[in-house]
Amino acid sequence: MSKTSDFDLVIKNVRVVRPNHNSIARLDLGIKNGKFARIAPEINAELGNEVFDAQELLGFSGLVDSHQHIGIYQPLPQDAITETKAAAMGGVTTGLTYIRTGQYYLNRGGAYKDFFPEALKLSEGNFYVDYGYHLAPISSSHIDELQFLFEEYGVPSFKIFMFYGGYGLHGMSDQQNLFLMIDKSERYDFAHFEFIMRGLTKLRETYP
Repeated sequence: MSKTSDFDLVIKNVRVVRPNHNSIARLDLGIKNGKFARIAPEINAELGNEVFDAQELLGFSGLVDSHQHIGIYQPLPQDAITETKAAAMGGVTTGLTYIRTGQYYLNRGGAYKDFFPEALKLSEGNFYVDYGYHLAPISSSHIDELQFLFEEYGVPSFKIFMFYGGYGLHGMSDQQNLFLMIDKSERYDFAHFEFIMRGLTKLRETYP
């Protein structure tokens, strides 16, 4: 019967950069189930299933990119691969991706209860970093979905994008509904922003 190792991986000889430390220490890292289980000056290499010598390369906490755009100019699954591979190479280990209904992204309007599961399905297995989404309530019906998105999918934040108001839209501000794929009777304007903020205030009161 084989002995169970303390760590899946032991990384030796890392110059570790840590928050709230003024110096860089040479340490070993013990990793178990994808997490740092021990950070210490000397970890016995025999405790790891695998051992890697970092040869005093720098090791630092992963960076969080709080605002990414994935899937605008390329299909989302393809864009996720290339963009997050580049992010990981730059030290970004978590990204929060903005997405919305309308042109670009999935080129679809409608309810998030239909749109968002498709976005998640297209995302699965294609990100090189941890990821989450924050969404823009584009139509009035999306405001009614805020609590559902939070409770069902853990969506942590929502965005108001001022660009979609009375200006811009690639010179087609009078055709806003075509760009955002919303009903002709709706406007993505300051009044809509006010109702978004009311919806978010209600959600924060429910989940302080």
